[in-house]
Amino acid sequence: MGGKMLYEAFKIKEEEECGGDKTCPFDTGTLTVLAIATSIDALAVGLTFSFLQVSIIAPVLTIGAVTFLMSVAGVKLGSTGGHFFEHKMEAAGGLILIFIGLKILLEHLGFF
Repeated sequence: MGGKMLYEAFKIKEEEECGGDKTCPFDTGTLTVLAIATSIDALAVGLTFSFLQVSIIAPVLTIGAVTFLMSVAGVKLGSTGGHFFEHKMEAAGGLILIFIGLKILLEHLGFF
């Protein structure tokens, strides 16, 4: 994902992307991949809670509230400064995902 974000940040954009409509940032395939990635993460968390045999009401409310607030903040920040930081933020997001992946890999290999 991080590599694709970096590629997309520096790729020359075609004017016909989304049929020339600037309000369409993703196609159906991209949204499907993102939805599956998010769902796999949620599935892992849900399975973990079931194995722990704990009450899930407080964690569900907390996770839901934080997710909602972060989503609203992201939409607000993206709509106000998105056109100015468009390619820079996409590249930064890609680099962050790559570094997170490398950190997890190195931890599992025993380097940290």
